[in-house]
Amino acid sequence: MERISAGAHHTAYKIGDLTVTSLRDGYVDMPVRRLRQPGDKPFGDDLPSQIPLFDGALRLSVNAFAVDDGEAITLIDTGSSNAWHPTMGFLPQALSEAKIAVDRIRTVAFTHTHLDHIHGLVLPDGRDGFPQFSRLLVPRPELDMFRSVARLSRFHDRAEPSDSGQRLSANIEAVAAPGHEIGHTCFRVTSRGETLLVWGDLVHVPSLQFERPDITWEFDADQDRARATRLRILALAADNAWCVAGAHLDSPGVGRVSRTETGFRFEGL
Repeated sequence: MERISAGAHHTAYKIGDLTVTSLRDGYVDMPVRRLRQPGDKPFGDDLPSQIPLFDGALRLSVNAFAVDDGEAITLIDTGSSNAWHPTMGFLPQALSEAKIAVDRIRTVAFTHTHLDHIHGLVLPDGRDGFPQFSRLLVPRPELDMFRSVARLSRFHDRAEPSDSGQRLSANIEAVAAPGHEIGHTCFRVTSRGETLLVWGDLVHVPSLQFERPDITWEFDADQDRARATRLRILALAADNAWCVAGAHLDSPGVGRVSRTETGFRFEGL
């Protein structure tokens, strides 16, 4: 992958014949107790020193990703709009900065249905975020969860299920990665022998969870399954030399994974 442009809210890369753009929706600060050691044990005085803190909190980037094949754009996740903290909701600015016309976004696909991934469908002023989309893909096990979100009611009947192995296009395939949520899904993007895995919330705190993939997150629906999935996906990425893109990796959230003697290492691109 080659970086071709960057700004405060976006970074674009060339991967084969595709352009993949990381779009910065913002960030959210979370308490350290969200991190969990095996046995659902929070950290105390034993918090590893390499974790950067901001006024005592963990700072998580919030990123979405646009895949442009030259004809249309698939948007993976949409950020939070005005549904959560005011430090998020900058996806429209990111799209504008990246010179991505929203009417070219024809497919919107969710990695899962947590609020910082789905609420960008509706702008803060109530207008549709992506007025020309023709497909809205939600992981099948989470369709009912999506359809319970009142703010997004206008889209409930338009949502279609996505399944593991489903091809969204010639270049994008859904990959099951359950644990953080019941239907949590990655998307494998390939072109001309290059691969990028857009992996949603596989890693929340990159300063720790690459080195210690056994560490989970309080909001993982199934911590044991999330841990097993993280180990499996990290190994796949490292052993196959795939690039990866994460919703909560430090912006722009794109890089490569390699093995170490005891865990993994992430190197940003």
